[in-house]
Amino acid sequence: MTENVPLLSHVHDGMTIEGYSRAAVQTCWRVNELKLLFDAGIQPWDFMGTPTMFISHAHLDHIAALPAYVSRRRMMKMDPPVIYMPDSAVDTAWKMLQLFRSLDRGAMPCELVGLLGGDETPIGREYMIKSVDVKHTIDALGFIVYQRRHKLKPEYFELSGEEIRNLRLAGTEITTERRVPVFAYTGDTAPKGLDDNPEFYDAKVLISELTFAAPEHRREKIHKHGHMHVDDYRERQDNFKNELIIGSHASTRYTDAQIKRFVKKALPGMLDNRLKLWI
Repeated sequence: MTENVPLLSHVHDGMTIEGYSRAAVQTCWRVNELKLLFDAGIQPWDFMGTPTMFISHAHLDHIAALPAYVSRRRMMKMDPPVIYMPDSAVDTAWKMLQLFRSLDRGAMPCELVGLLGGDETPIGREYMIKSVDVKHTIDALGFIVYQRRHKLKPEYFELSGEEIRNLRLAGTEITTERRVPVFAYTGDTAPKGLDDNPEFYDAKVLISELTFAAPEHRREKIHKHGHMHVDDYRERQDNFKNELIIGSHASTRYTDAQIKRFVKKALPGMLDNRLKLWI
């Protein structure tokens, strides 16, 4: 595979998180074991083999490479991808793809699916993705991936295997479903996106934006533009139940060394060493 993006990678509890994220530059993510992509600000060559993508919002640093993703899959004779995005962006995104089709004379085969906050999207039999409204300058969604675990109902604990099989064949619902949040992605959001969706705090792995960190940057202005400051994390540090929190989408106003210094000063324990800066 050709390496065309400065990807980082991190493995946690069997999940491989790969991506690149810098505010106003490009953002893209893949969770390989879940076979899911999130955002397409840039399109790593290796990512084109993943057939399902969720786009948080239509700012260019999150959607600009969508034509490359669709076109490359066609060029490599892969099945058309399924791409989920805020419902308000679907028509314009489709027009964009058709304009690129006119430019390079290549088809743009894909399925675009519009989502609203609260929608639930099954991904195979094992996973379900819930879309939630977050707070940005345009329509934007965050995503929570739930693993669907089925457990035998207590009233059937004492039955034999054959009796359970007969009940199942007769159409009796013998299990209950438990949903475990294994992964979540906020996209770009002001703190309200977290506060309105406490499910984010419960996911095993959370990717959240941490765009600003300098003490002199005014939070009221940052929030107005749909972003977060490290002090927003500090004020909510008791809320994070996640095993891993990835702080991403850092502003280009900072060098990597500055980001680390500002964040570690605001959060000396790095949320009990659960916070990883994606830089």
